[in-house]
Formats: sequence, structure tokens, C-alpha cells
Amino acid sequence: MNFLRLYGRVLGQLGPDGRVGIVLALANLALALAQFAEPVLFGRVINVLAGTEEHAGKLDWESLWLLLIAWVCFGLFTIIGGTLVALFADRLAHRRRLAVLTRYFEHVLQLPLAYHGGTHSGRLIKVMLQGTDALWAFWLGFFREHLAAFMSLLILVPLTLIINWRLAILLIVLCILFAILAALVLRKTESLQSMVQAHHSNLAERAADALGNVALVQSFARVESEVKALKSVSERLLAAQFPVLSWWAVVTVLTRASTTLTVLAIVLVGTWLFQYGLISIGDIVTFMALAGMVIVRLDQAISFANRMALDMERLREFFNVLDTAPAMRDRPGAIDPGRCRGKVEFDNVSFAYDGARPAVSNLSFTVHPGEMVALVGPTGAGKSTALMLLHRAFDPQSGVIRIDDIDIRDMQLAALRRNIGVVFQDTLLFNRSVAENLRVGKPEATDEQLREAAARAQALDFIEYNVEGFDAKVGERGRLLSGGERQRLSIARALLKDPPILILDEATSALDAVTETRVLAALDEVMKNRTTFVIAHRFSTVRKANRILVFDRGRIVESGTFEELQRLNGRFAQLTKGQFMPAGV
Repeated sequence: MNFLRLYGRVLGQLGPDGRVGIVLALANLALALAQFAEPVLFGRVINVLAGTEEHAGKLDWESLWLLLIAWVCFGLFTIIGGTLVALFADRLAHRRRLAVLTRYFEHVLQLPLAYHGGTHSGRLIKVMLQGTDALWAFWLGFFREHLAAFMSLLILVPLTLIINWRLAILLIVLCILFAILAALVLRKTESLQSMVQAHHSNLAERAADALGNVALVQSFARVESEVKALKSVSERLLAAQFPVLSWWAVVTVLTRASTTLTVLAIVLVGTWLFQYGLISIGDIVTFMALAGMVIVRLDQAISFANRMALDMERLREFFNVLDTAPAMRDRPGAIDPGRCRGKVEFDNVSFAYDGARPAVSNLSFTVHPGEMVALVGPTGAGKSTALMLLHRAFDPQSGVIRIDDIDIRDMQLAALRRNIGVVFQDTLLFNRSVAENLRVGKPEATDEQLREAAARAQALDFIEYNVEGFDAKVGERGRLLSGGERQRLSIARALLKDPPILILDEATSALDAVTETRVLAALDEVMKNRTTFVIAHRFSTVRKANRILVFDRGRIVESGTFEELQRLNGRFAQLTKGQFMPAGV
């Protein structure tokens, strides 16, 4: 993404505020024209005063007053117009920053789990904050200063040719010199700044990693090591940043030197022209004022180029994330079936994460409403993948999954997921109150419904033990609760959602025997009258299943009830012996 395209994309993010942007652009044009009038009027005033000496002290008051009144009018217009432009530019920049930040956040939440698995959350947050900050700074500077600077240069420099083309050439040469310097430094610093941004990402990821695993850091006495590693990343970041800053320091020195030389050249050439009657004193004064304005505007233009060079990689990263297409989208004409009955059918379904090695292959089975089906097998056998396909974390490369005889790809994604509840092995909780976490399942749930769901999930006792009750915070990822308490909250959340289809993904694998007993009682409650899929390594949790599907290397190798599979003495029987029989028997 080159400089101009990136520039265009940033302006494109104005969205519905584009009209306000156009009005501000026109206002900047008007201000540039008004500012051009001031040095011209100044020169005319000088000429009137100089003419007084030639006419024996007779001052042309009428001309002088007209010039001064015009000057005051243009000055007031510039002050009032500049203030209004700055005010509305500020409001526009702040409003659009929050709007784009929200859109980015929504977009990232819709990206597939595979993308999140390979992209650190700390980096995504860094990209969101730095990217929207860069957009905000661009819009603010663009509409308050930079657009006016470019407008002024486009207007001022050509108009100086009308006043005196000889002096105008000096200003044109100055502008060309500035443009060449800016282009040269942009080219030199572009690759360097990309390295700087990579170090910024490493810094964010490492800091987020350490903070997210603070218990691990402290228990293994890793504080000093983590701090030392972060300092190392910071030092590499500075080592990469300093050359970029040095290049822009060189530009500053050269531009200051060139402006000084240009002003000196205007004075010398103007004096020489005056001697030959080719220019008036007022025109020299006008040109000096115009030169000062052009130099200020060129300095603002260089400042803009500097800002864009520093922010370019941040914006590129931001737009790269924003351009990542969500893998799951609603098909044209996708329907909302409402509440489903719960019939689930896998018809010759195959899926591979890398497109080569299948995670599941040719899965075919049907589950009727209200049935409980257990999926068992060794780690990596394809159990979790099969159920991730059911709620469309991915789509299969071949085959069809149907709910109530409807291809799930023909359902609206939100409607499909409203019909499916998931209780994860690693309980996922927000750093919010108990009530807020429960209402994830049903936002409109009343306090009484929260209490009922918590009671059915065996969670009401520990909730009410806390003096804050349902208003108590659970901590980041539920760290203020025990494993069993987190799991029971997750079950209560599923009860509130009341989906016709339920997925229990290793819901009791990390619990002790006493806690498991309470959670199993809660699970019995949540599984009533709904189609349930259970993934478990502990076979005590699958004995009640209507059917057990035994997975191995992505395929279903056995299917039947607990007793039937035991009598079969096949793969399932080997798995149960591996769990319950002593080693070596």
C-alpha cells in the first residue's frame, strides 16, 4: 500500500462524515484565499505610505482607509473561519476515531478462531489503539493545518507569478527543494519504520503474555527475567527508531537552511530589481510576507510527511487487519429458522485445517431431538473439530451438516449460534460481575431467572456466600473463582440461554471428584429435553449417553451404547481399560 493509496484510505474512513469533510475542505480553500489577501493588502498600504513622500506629505486617506478596512475584514474572516474549522475538525476526528475503533472491534470479533489462534490478542489490541490514534491525528492535523497548507501552496505560489515572476521563481525553487527532500526521506525511512513497528508488536505481545500469565511469572520467579526480556525488546526498538529520527532531523536542518537562504535571496534580488524600477517597495514587502507564509506552509507540509512516515506502518497494520475477510459469512438469502427442534445430521463431512491432512473424514451420523451423544477417542482424533463445524467455527471442505433438515450454511450465522449452547473445558468468563457473565446467555434475563439458573447449576450457594452476590466481580477470566465455580457459572449461563442443542466440551476434565459430582448434577439439569453432544475422556460422564461415537484419526470407528461397545471389545473397550485398569494389566 503506497503513500497516496494509504492517504486515500484514511480519508475514506470518514464514512458518513464525508460531507462534513468536504465542507471543511472548502472552508480551508476559502481561508487560503483570504490569507493570500493579507500580504497583498500590506504591500498596498506600504505603497500608499511611500507615495506620501513623493507628494509632499499628502496622505491618500481614502485609499488607506479602504485598504485597512479590507484588511480588518479579511483578518476577522480568517480568525472566525479558522476557529470554526478547528472546532469542527476536532469534533469530526474524535467522532470518527470512536466509530472506526468500534467497527474494527466488531470486525476482529467476527474473524475465525483459526485467525485468533495464530494472532496474539496483545498485538490486535495494539493495532486497534495505535491505528485509531494515527487516524485521529491524521484527520485532526489534515483539516486543521495540513489541508490549509496544501491549499495555500497551490494558490500562493502560482499567484506570486502575477506579482513578480522573477521573485516567484525563488519560491518555486524552494517548494521543489522541499518536495525532493520529503520524497527522499520518505523512501529512506519507509523500510526502517516497518522494523520499528514490528518491534512495537513484539513489545505488546510480550507484555500481554507476562500480564496474562502473572501467576506463572511469580510462581517460577520470572519477574526479573520477563522485565529483562522486555527491556531487550525496548532497546531493539530504540535502535531501529533512532535512524528514522536522524533522517528527519537532517531534513529539519536542510529546510531551515534553505528557507533562510531563500529569504536572503528575495531581499537581494528585490533590492536589485528596485534599483532598475522593476518592482516597488510595497511589492518587496508583499513578497517578504508571502515568502514567510509559504515557508510556514512548507514547514507544515514537511511536518505532515514526517507524521505520515511515522504512522504509515501503524496504518498499514490496521488496514491489513481490517481487510482480513471473516471466513464465516451469511449466504445471500440465509434464513432465521427461529428455535430449532434439535435434529442434527452429518452427511459425509470432511475437513482439514491445512487443506491436506484431514482432521475429520467422511463423518456421517444423525442425532434426533433430545438425544445425548458422547464423542470419545484419543487426543487429536477429531471430536472437537466435528463440533466446531456444527456451530460453524469452520465450514467443511466437503459434505453437509443439517439441523432440522436445513443446511446450516443456509441459516443466518447468528440464528444458528442462538440455537447452540457450549460449555467449554476452559471456562471463558469476562472480568465483569456474576450477573453480567450469566446474562451473556440471555441479556434480558430477570434477577429471578438468574437465581433460578444458578440454583439449577449448583452455583447459588457460592454466589450468595459473597456479600456482593450477583454483583461480585469474577476477575479476569474468572480468576477470583475456583475451577468448579467457574464451570458451574458456565452451566448456569447455558441454562439461561436454553438452546435446543448443547455442546459439552470436556466440561469436567479438570475437576476433583467432589466438585465433579456437583457439576455432573448441574449437567444433568442442563441436558434435560435438549440434543446434547458430550466430549469427555472420563467415561463416567458418558455412561448415560443414548449413543457413543468412537473417533480415531478423524473417523468414526465404532458407534453404540456403553454396554454395546463394551461387549464389542473393540477400540472403545481398549480406551476404557486404559482409564480404569491398572498399568501393566
